Amino acid sequence: MIPSCQRLFSGYRVGSRRLFSTLRAPDLEVDNIVIGAGVVGLAIGERLTRERSHEVTFVVEKNKRIGEETSARNSEVIHAGLYYPEDSLKTRLCIQGNRMLYQLLEKTTIPYRRIGKWVVAQDESQEEYLRKLHSKAERLGVETYFMGHEEAKTKEPHVQLQSALVSPTTGIVDSHSYMEYLSEKISESSDIALCTKVKSISPHDQGYLLEIATPADSDNTTSVLAKRVFNAGGLHADKISNMIVPDKYKLYYAKGNYFAYNAPLEVHHLIYPCPEKNLAGLGTHLTMDLAGGIKFGPDVEYVNNPYDYAVSDHNKQSFATAIRSYLPSLCPDKLHPDYSGIRPKLAGPGESFRDFIIEEEPDHSQFFSLIGIESPGLTASLAIADYVYEKIR
Repeated sequence: MIPSCQRLFSGYRVGSRRLFSTLRAPDLEVDNIVIGAGVVGLAIGERLTRERSHEVTFVVEKNKRIGEETSARNSEVIHAGLYYPEDSLKTRLCIQGNRMLYQLLEKTTIPYRRIGKWVVAQDESQEEYLRKLHSKAERLGVETYFMGHEEAKTKEPHVQLQSALVSPTTGIVDSHSYMEYLSEKISESSDIALCTKVKSISPHDQGYLLEIATPADSDNTTSVLAKRVFNAGGLHADKISNMIVPDKYKLYYAKGNYFAYNAPLEVHHLIYPCPEKNLAGLGTHLTMDLAGGIKFGPDVEYVNNPYDYAVSDHNKQSFATAIRSYLPSLCPDKLHPDYSGIRPKLAGPGESFRDFIIEEEPDHSQFFSLIGIESPGLTASLAIADYVYEKIR
């Protein structure tokens, strides 16, 4: 059962104080605090509570529900790990996470489908890109294979392409059910504190002193002394780590809009165009939910407001143009705005690829920063939790 908003650490609190109080004795001492109950924070919390059940661990989340931001507003795709530089954390953790996630899904009732993805080429230059992608996949041990035009037409007659690179280990998952599963595992021995915001963090000789407010907009805070802090704050992770390493990090907000299609469309696989330059996004792709509903997106639109979820109908024409490059039968009038998500990006507009930052802060022992955890964060979540766990001393 997902926890509801409640007073911070019910049953554990021994007092509270006004924000900016000069009193430094903590109200509560714990071993581990995970900041952020998105999919990555929950995966870290689950690993900590499973492996260190003798320790006190809390996951804190400023929103009323788990996974309200990036984790709940995406394509829900289980990626194979094809696109990013071979030596990057994104590649390594996506491949590992893909395998770990499928192993978990096979043992649980979390809904998913190993549906497969086609990356489609429309000309010779894009075919050359796919050949290089296939060679890279072989080096990485990721299964892919080519499909020519004639064979593809027998399987997906509505898709226009010259050829396709097929990724059979790509799938879709009910991300909400997955997060609920992780939440329930954490709650067996620990707590998730919702409506709870970290107001400040300062080093302490025994770890870190956090001033934490419940509800999130309250000036009354609880002072918590934690031996270890895991910053999985998603869109706000830069601001959280900057509390102890001022001005070190800056995130950009990249909105991805999605359009739904309200007409029958017989497509059986996820369809991706060749990705954009600098990997700002993977192109306006066709994906589907577990009920078979078709959606298109995301695009990449840098915004200043991390809560700007409005999807404008003005984007319809650009979506239709992008989609009809591989689905010429699409009727633009049947597209309608569906939802959007915001990705926390380390690369600003026009900048080159930036990898995940997952590190123990060099001058702050056992403070772990996870910055720029965008796609493929959902796929990589269990592997990210393992990667961070191995850094614990």
